[in-house]
Amino acid sequence: MAPSQPQEQEIQDLKKQSQPTRRDISPGLEEVLYEIFPVLDHGFIRIIDYMGNDNAIVQAARVSYGKGTKKSTEDRALIHYLLRHAHTTPFEMCEIKFHIKLPFFVARQWLRHRTANVNEYSARYSILDKEFYIPSKEHLAKQSSFNKQGRGAPLSSEYSEYVCDLLRKDAELCYAHYEELLNEDREGRVFNPEKESLARELARINLPLNFYTQIYWKIDLHNLMHFLTLRSDSHAQYEIRVYAEVMLELLKRWVPYTYEAYIQYRRGGACLSKNGLAVIKRMLKHQKVTQEESGMSQREWTEFSDLLDLSP
Repeated sequence: MAPSQPQEQEIQDLKKQSQPTRRDISPGLEEVLYEIFPVLDHGFIRIIDYMGNDNAIVQAARVSYGKGTKKSTEDRALIHYLLRHAHTTPFEMCEIKFHIKLPFFVARQWLRHRTANVNEYSARYSILDKEFYIPSKEHLAKQSSFNKQGRGAPLSSEYSEYVCDLLRKDAELCYAHYEELLNEDREGRVFNPEKESLARELARINLPLNFYTQIYWKIDLHNLMHFLTLRSDSHAQYEIRVYAEVMLELLKRWVPYTYEAYIQYRRGGACLSKNGLAVIKRMLKHQKVTQEESGMSQREWTEFSDLLDLSP
C-alpha cells in the first residue's frame, strides 16, 4: 500500500507545519499526526485532526462541582469511575477525525455507525483507482454452519488459490470495462473512436465491492469506543476488525487513562443480566444451578457458561 502522489505530498507538507497553540494537546497523538498506518493490501488509516485529551474529560466532569482534584492519580481514578458507571457525556467532549481508505464492502459496514460525521470520495466526480482487495488465502473460509454471518473452517489450499485467482480476474475485467465505458485509461488509450463516454456516475456501477473508496470520518470519543467494542470483537468480520485494531492503538496514544479504563470495563469486561447475576450469587454459596432453573434461554445459558468457563 502506498498513498497517491498528491496524498504523499500533502502528508509531507503537513508534517513540516508547526504552529503554537494555547489548547491542551495529546503528546502521543501529535507524534503520529498525519502518519499512514497500512491496513489490508491497499487500505490505510491516518489521523487528520483531534480535539481534547484525558484532561478534557476530567475538566468536563468537574464543571458541575467546582475545582475538584488535580493530581494525575485522581484524574485517572475519576476517568475509571466515569466509564465504570456509564457516565458517558464527558467523553463526548473529545473528537477525532480520520482519513480512511477501505474496500466498499467494509465501508458499508462502517457507515452503519451513524453517530459520526462522514464524507466519502465521489466516483461521480473522480475516477476510481485500480485498487481492489484480494483476501490472503489464510482468511478464506467456508460458510459457518451455526453463524449465518460468519466464517467456518478454512478452505483447502487448492480451492483458496482458485478463489483468489477468480476474484482477481473478475476485478481486472470489471475495471477494464469501467475504463472502456469512461473511454479513457491511465495509458491514454481511446476505446471509442467517436469519443463518446458514459457518465462517471453510471460507469462505476459495474465495479465489485472489493474496490477501494476513501472517507473522512469524525467521531467523538464516547461513540468511538462503542464502535471499537463492536468492531474489534472476535466475532466481527476480519476485514473491519483489522481497522479497529489499528484504531485501538491510536486510542491508547490519544487518551491513555481512558484507554486503560476502556480495556478494563468495556473490552475486557462483561455485562450480566439480572438472571446471570443471581446465578453467580447462588454459585458463590456453592449451590448447583441448571439452565432450567436459571431463567435463561439455552442460547443465553451457553453464552453465560462460555463467559465464566463453566462448560465441561
